Amino acid sequence: MHPILNDISTNLQAGKAKIVRELVQQALDSGVPVKEILDEGLLSGMNIVGKKFKNNEVFVPEVLVAARAMNQGVQVLKPHLVDANVKPIGKVCIGTVQGDLHDIGKNLVKMMMEGKGIEVVDLGTDVQPATFVDTAREQGCRIICLSALLTTTMGMMTEVVQAAREAGIRDQVKIMVGGAPVTDAFCQQIGADAYTPDAASAAEKAVEFLTGEPA
Repeated sequence: MHPILNDISTNLQAGKAKIVRELVQQALDSGVPVKEILDEGLLSGMNIVGKKFKNNEVFVPEVLVAARAMNQGVQVLKPHLVDANVKPIGKVCIGTVQGDLHDIGKNLVKMMMEGKGIEVVDLGTDVQPATFVDTAREQGCRIICLSALLTTTMGMMTEVVQAAREAGIRDQVKIMVGGAPVTDAFCQQIGADAYTPDAASAAEKAVEFLTGEPA
């Protein structure tokens, strides 16, 4: 492995966005393949952050700065990814359900998923059931991710599952649910496909759904 990739990963974990940007450019200039810079530099660094977050070794602020550093690196790579024909492993849409305006959990899940090489369509907060279903259908999302932080808005998750059934796409999309009041029992009760307790697990589960293999 090219030593610069390790430097990219280390600086990304430390949230040093400017340095990550410069190192990615250096790696490109010295002919390191684009896919290697992405996989072994940026994504591997974000994976380490994800594991540490899961084990409570780092917290939300560290994850946010690491994700920002990763995005800076990805921006430099973007034009080259298209040329190198590097495609995301799949596409998901994510949002906080109607009536709920919390977004920190959703944003963390999005970052962790992007850190696994997944393309994420972020629908924001207070999202109506039909919007999830229409987006999944129109943009070819294979997973719909639902977040709720209030017990009063959890019921909207049931409506999204129902809307996907009515639209005839339930067999084509996986529906993942999460958020403080949500449980595995609730997930099964409403007929969703997966509940995950934290952002890192959500990203791993999404990879499993998209590739058919454990992350």
